[in-house]
Amino acid sequence: MSLRIPSIRHEPFDELSALAKAGGDPLRLNVLRALAHASFGVLELAQIFDIGQSGMSHHLKVLAQAGLVATRREGNAIFYRRTLPERSQLGGRLHRALLEEVDALALPAEAQGRIAVVEGQRAATRKDFYSRMEDKFRAQQALIAGLPQYRDSLLALLDERTFGPGATALEVGPGDGGFLPDLAQRFERVTALDNDAAMLEMARAQCRTHGLANVELQLADALGELPLAADCVVLNMVLHHFSDPRRALLRLAGRVQPGGSLLVTDLCSHNQDWAREACGDLWLGFDQEDLARWATAAGLVPGESLYVGLRNGFQIQVRHFQRPAGDTHHR
Repeated sequence: MSLRIPSIRHEPFDELSALAKAGGDPLRLNVLRALAHASFGVLELAQIFDIGQSGMSHHLKVLAQAGLVATRREGNAIFYRRTLPERSQLGGRLHRALLEEVDALALPAEAQGRIAVVEGQRAATRKDFYSRMEDKFRAQQALIAGLPQYRDSLLALLDERTFGPGATALEVGPGDGGFLPDLAQRFERVTALDNDAAMLEMARAQCRTHGLANVELQLADALGELPLAADCVVLNMVLHHFSDPRRALLRLAGRVQPGGSLLVTDLCSHNQDWAREACGDLWLGFDQEDLARWATAAGLVPGESLYVGLRNGFQIQVRHFQRPAGDTHHR
């Protein structure tokens, strides 16, 4: 007797099935909850949830196959983060709903306690990192967190946004201009503001190298009275250099066009005082809730966030804040 081969093909349902499978395990749901405000390595997650590394690797593989988590390799270390739901993709609404439901729940107390232990271990790693790198620091923030470490996450957030034809971008403190080619590809016109002439010259060299004809560089204070606004305002590793970051967000929110976006990349809060002298940092990163509260007070609506774990023990937050389309009041 021959077996009957099914005539119905189910490929379009495979993605939904993978999502349903990934969400059908309490541990995997707790892992997604833990990744809401941080990025962790497999060993850290195994420690947090008191499970063997091989078991945790299996669960992470299921989550990755469902598109719920993504990985980033740094040397021999691999860090996991949540992925953004893609509204237009099959399963996008289910993905978003799953994360919303997960985020409404609290992690088990035991897991929260072990996260605190992991944070303590990371603090020790950061201290050891400085002891080894002290002689190389010359106010170079890139030694802690450079653009290559968070560029993909930043682009993932940026490319989730929908900007119309003729959209403009503004990067505050572009540094050596490393992110300007990415902005120039996505916007009709890009402006870069910096109050440091030497840094601006480095950004200008970057523009020449890449032939960025649609980028304008200005030597100016972004918090000043410039009549300048854009559809997308970007701050990469800049906010911790402002003496009053809350006021800075308030001022920069006024440079976002109605319906536009503010993208902020910075370190999560840490306790490494040496970063003040070594890197010129005025603030030791930021608490995630503080940024959301300041942005809300500035009239922005907090959106998606991504977190990038670093092998040196630091954590990067990539945040999106939106200005309501109907808000025509510039601060």
